[in-house]
Amino acid sequence: QVSPALRTPRLPVWLCSVLGRHSVLFGTDSRLLSDWKSERIFHLYLYSGEQEQTRTARLTIDTHSHHWEEAQREGPCSPGKRRPALEMAISTKWAGATVSWNGTEPFF
Repeated sequence: QVSPALRTPRLPVWLCSVLGRHSVLFGTDSRLLSDWKSERIFHLYLYSGEQEQTRTARLTIDTHSHHWEEAQREGPCSPGKRRPALEMAISTKWAGATVSWNGTEPFF
C-alpha cells in the first residue's frame, strides 16, 4: 500500500524524462501545491545525476513575463530563439513562462 505522503507530496516534485535522460525537478516551496498566487516567480531545482552536472541547477520560473521583453530581432526558428528541451517541458505546466538558469549552462 502506498503511503498518503507519496500520493500527496508536501513539496512539488516532478520526475522528468527529457530526450531519453531522466531527472528530478523539484521545488522547496510547499505553497506551489496549494496557492496559485505563489506561481508568479518561483524557483525549481533540477538534478539529473549526469556526470556533466556538478551541482543541482537552480531555475527561476517567471510565469508573468511579457513577450515584448524578449529580443525582437530574431525569428522564432533562428538559433537564438531555440529553447532547451527542459524549458519546453516546463512550458507544458506553465505556458508562456520564462526560465532563467541563473548562470548554469543548460544541459538539457
